[in-house]
Formats: sequence, structure tokens, C-alpha cells
Amino acid sequence: MSLLLAPWTRLSLLVALLLTSGVCVLLYEPQRLLSQGWTSGLPVGVAALLFAGAYGLGTAVLVPRPLLNLAAGALFGIPFGLAAAVAGSVLGAGISFGLGRAMGRDALRPLLRGRWLVAADDQLARHGFRSMLAVRIFPGLPFAAANYCAAVSRCGWLPFLAATAIGVVPNTAAYVVAGASASTPGSPAFLISGGFIAASLLAAAVVGWRKRHGLARTARTARTADRGPLQERAPVVGAVSHGP
Repeated sequence: MSLLLAPWTRLSLLVALLLTSGVCVLLYEPQRLLSQGWTSGLPVGVAALLFAGAYGLGTAVLVPRPLLNLAAGALFGIPFGLAAAVAGSVLGAGISFGLGRAMGRDALRPLLRGRWLVAADDQLARHGFRSMLAVRIFPGLPFAAANYCAAVSRCGWLPFLAATAIGVVPNTAAYVVAGASASTPGSPAFLISGGFIAASLLAAAVVGWRKRHGLARTARTARTADRGPLQERAPVVGAVSHGP
């Protein structure tokens, strides 16, 4: 029993689960199953609720969110599709965060030694909501990867879920509108949503570049602060060594 509870054993099980899920996603393409009329005959509210549950499980096992968002728009239109996609995003983020914290955090926390990793962990601990909100609005990091990385950090549950619920709305809405208007690709709704998606991808690249340099500056500042006392003592040591 102690072996099963060992940190690296739990991490290995999590990696095996994610690899198996990724292979199943590639082979069976579950996002297509969600968009093939399986909700026909159900009240739209019930169907959207079921879709949100399936969406959450899907994102936790690495089904791409953009495809699910397009499917939500195609199936339910904009209002119900957006509600189902946002609810599914929060659910999937919570499942991933819980799995990562329960099965991977104990093994990976001791490995957070690089200056960038330490700086990122410190940022998530002190400004969890603001940092996760930036990650969600400008998704330079894939959704599932952000969930599992945040689980290893000291980010709290409430900032993580609150930032997810708010931050996914703009990008999710763009994909849902694109899915709802896909039958009329020349319509203003489709063109505007497509333009927003392209602009968000460009903004993600710019923000990611700036964030990388910001973390580097934070790490350099921390390293200089750590070396300060040693540098202050250096002249004293030199004076002693050159004395009479």
C-alpha cells in the first residue's frame, strides 16, 4: 500500500493515464462524437448540461478545446453553446488541477529549482488569480498543460477556478460563434470571430515573449539578492589577506 502512495508511483500512474487518453483521443476523435447529433430529442438545457460534463472530462484527458468549442456552437448556438463550453472548461480545469495536485505535485515540487521555475511558482503563489487570468486570456500555454502545471505550483483552488471561469470567456466565445456560423462562412459573425481568434493567437505570442523576459528579470533580481551578503563580505576578506 505504501508503494502505491509513493509520490513517483502516483506520478507514473498519472503520466500513464494521460498517455493512454492522448492515444485514445487520436484514434477515436471523441470530439466528433459530441458533434454528431447525440443530443437530439433532449431539451436544450439538459443536452447542454450533458455536453458540459462530457466537455469537462474530455479536456481533462487532452481533447482539444477549440474543437469542443466549435462543436458547442454548432450544436446549441451561441447562448447555450457558450454556457456549456465555459462550464465544461471550468469542470475540466478542476479535474485536471485535482489530478495533478493529488498524483503529481509531491513528486515534482522538489524539482522546481531552475530560476525560471522558481520565479513562476512565486508569481502563482503571490498573484494566483492575476497570473492565471493572463494565461487564460492569452493562452500561450495549452489549456491542459496550464492546468497540470498550475497544480504543481502553490496556486490556490479559488484563484485558479475563478480566473479560469472569467479568462476563458473571450476566446471560447470566438470559437462558439465560429461554430454557430460555420454554415455561412461569409457572414460578419464568422469573419469577426475568425479575426478575433487570429488576433488572440498573435497576442499570445507577444505576451509569452514578454512574460519570459519578465520571469528572467525576476530570477536575476532574486539571484542578486541572494549573493548580496557574500559580495559585501568580499572586501573584508581581501583586506585581511593583504595585511602585514
